[in-house]
Amino acid sequence: MTLQNKYDLVIFDWDGTLMDSIGAIVSCMQAAAEDLNIEVPSERAIRDLIGLSLPKILNILFTDLVHLHEDIVSRYRHHFLSTNTVSPLFAGSERLLNQLFTQGYTLAIATGKGRSGLERVLTLSGTGHYFAASRCADEMKSKPDPMMIDTLLAHFNVPAHRAVMIGDSVHDLHMANNAGVAAIGVSYGANLVEQLQTANPLAIVDNVAELVHHL
Repeated sequence: MTLQNKYDLVIFDWDGTLMDSIGAIVSCMQAAAEDLNIEVPSERAIRDLIGLSLPKILNILFTDLVHLHEDIVSRYRHHFLSTNTVSPLFAGSERLLNQLFTQGYTLAIATGKGRSGLERVLTLSGTGHYFAASRCADEMKSKPDPMMIDTLLAHFNVPAHRAVMIGDSVHDLHMANNAGVAAIGVSYGANLVEQLQTANPLAIVDNVAELVHHL
């Protein structure tokens, strides 16, 4: 299918948008809590926060356990990095990236991951060459602050109306709203459709392949 070239810059969230990693994030966070014998947060509680920076997530999930935050991060990373395997990309992700890249779109990432975590999954998934730039939560203000998108717009000299943010959480979509760019939600990631709808995205798609109809 020929793309419509509505945008010059397409910004993707990573976890839950291009990579099927939400389950791994939830299980690793729960395992970290179990290791430290503290209350284990529910899957929904964790899913609702995915996309935010890790410090922000800890401040919400473990509000009264600030003294344990470093230990929680340590155990979380231990579980997440305990294998060299990587979560799979969603079906159609690489095909879409290749299609957009081939047709001249500038692709970027705005993620709640830290820089080292993003570089790891880009290397292991073999997709790093598609992206001209990326912004990570340990280098920028956390979503939904617009800083990640604002700096990408400035870097590529792209006006806001020629950019779109694609993500699976309300944090992604609110960040797009705050930056004045278009937003598209995906229903197969962290948040429920009714949650995504509260951010008034242009569209909500049920699989990666549907994204081509909006680009």
